Amino acid sequence: MTPPDATAPAPDPVHAVFRTALRDMLVLLALLTVLGVGIGYAIAGTAGVWGALIGVGLALLFSGTTVVSMLVTSRAPATTMAAVVMGSWLAKVVVLIAVLALIRGEDFYHRGVLAAVLFAGVIGSALLDLRAVRVGRVPYVTPASDGSGPA
Repeated sequence: MTPPDATAPAPDPVHAVFRTALRDMLVLLALLTVLGVGIGYAIAGTAGVWGALIGVGLALLFSGTTVVSMLVTSRAPATTMAAVVMGSWLAKVVVLIAVLALIRGEDFYHRGVLAAVLFAGVIGSALLDLRAVRVGRVPYVTPASDGSGPA
């Protein structure tokens, strides 16, 4: 049996929480795509399929940008993380408004299916984020790395 590598960096528990949240969100949106397209087709035909696909895309944009920006900046200073999260929030709101304005008068999608899928995706993702944070094993205090105890 080989000894563990002493030079390998310790895993970052905060990074692990964000990876878990991202993975769970992607699984949720994949399942929501399958269910939304199937139910949307049963309800409204092709318009329901388009409504489900647009809803999943917007849910991915809305939920994914937050998790990815937190994951990318998890090792950065708090001010950098806050700036990136706020910038991504502003960008996704602008994109959301633009997409909804562009498709407002169109009839190729079903509005009810889009709203239901978007709602399920965003709320489901928020609940999965909450679960990832609650079960994540993030220590309150990081012990000193030099092995010396308190004086």
